[in-house]
Amino acid sequence: MNEAKNVLTPFVLAFAGLKDGLHHFSFDITSTFFDAFDYTEFSDAALVAQLELVKKATLLEVHLAVNGTVTVTCDLTNEPFELSIHPTYDFVVKFGEEYNDENEDLLVLPHGSHQFDISQALFETIVLALPQKRIHPGVENGTLQSDLLDRLAELYPKESTKAPETTDPRWDALKKLKKD
Repeated sequence: MNEAKNVLTPFVLAFAGLKDGLHHFSFDITSTFFDAFDYTEFSDAALVAQLELVKKATLLEVHLAVNGTVTVTCDLTNEPFELSIHPTYDFVVKFGEEYNDENEDLLVLPHGSHQFDISQALFETIVLALPQKRIHPGVENGTLQSDLLDRLAELYPKESTKAPETTDPRWDALKKLKKD
């Protein structure tokens, strides 16, 4: 558990000493970040998160922008590939009686707080940016060579070479009697 806390330590923003106005922060996010959350969907990650913090007298406005790639497996072929993602997330930090993160656009910190942890917001922003179905780009453009794709092609139903079915003329006569 201490290792996870050490990995996430750089994601704790101390805002108490900052002057009012715009402040920029940058975070490099690798697979160790996701290991801290026990998230195993990525075999590798190379992301950079840019955070803009606008400090005002009574609140903080936060804008997150993440850019980079994560290595995921294709849902069809199980082949790993790099998926480029570019999610953004905006929220406001206010101060109140007690901590509250029930609203996705508003984080309430207790009065007197001087820092907050941005790691959970980063994690959710990145994970929610992934498509539900992950298809290797080589599958879509036909350049991926895979044993699994070859096997699927073999099992794909073949076009029928049978002559079209002929119907019994007695049924055709009855169909003419049918009224709509």
